[in-house]
Amino acid sequence: MRQILKIFLILPFRKLRSGYFLLFNYLNFKTMNVIYQDLPKIFGRLIISNYGSCRLGKGLIFRSDITSNLVGLYKPCSIVVAKGGSLNIEDYSGFSGVSIYCTNNIKIGKYCKFGGNVSIWDTDFHPLNFEDRRCSFIGTKSIPIVIGNDVFVGANSIILKGVTVGDRVIIGAGSVITKNIPSDEIWAGNPAKFIRKANI
Repeated sequence: MRQILKIFLILPFRKLRSGYFLLFNYLNFKTMNVIYQDLPKIFGRLIISNYGSCRLGKGLIFRSDITSNLVGLYKPCSIVVAKGGSLNIEDYSGFSGVSIYCTNNIKIGKYCKFGGNVSIWDTDFHPLNFEDRRCSFIGTKSIPIVIGNDVFVGANSIILKGVTVGDRVIIGAGSVITKNIPSDEIWAGNPAKFIRKANI
């Protein structure tokens, strides 16, 4: 009985669902003027809002469905590029439930791996002055982020504005990155601190 259900109900439903998401993501990329070398492999629906410049390399993977990575995703992948912002993701990187919010400039290198629910934000979103927060976003700081090649970022980590992460860096799960990390190092914690040199 289980095999019959799988053949006649579950598998056709999965194919139909997969086809819907493929069409949705393709049309969304076209509508949002996303520039890409080839359409990324997307599991589920990628939420994207591009009002600046968004360039994606080849061989990218976005796991945006909670069943596509059982590490414990609690949200789909989302990308926002605000007016005047520039996002450039190079080739062969993978993301699971990532949140990228770009108002200035974010560059991500090749062969990077981002664990479940990682957030990359180049802005404070709100001013630090309490009076400014009452009525406007004037004074909100936004500083570029640069992430090198072969970087591994553990699940639920946050990379904040103005940070440069060197090549082959490993970031432990749940870390908050507030300062630059040189190449070939392991960092972890909140705020993240140097742990040791990575094995090369």
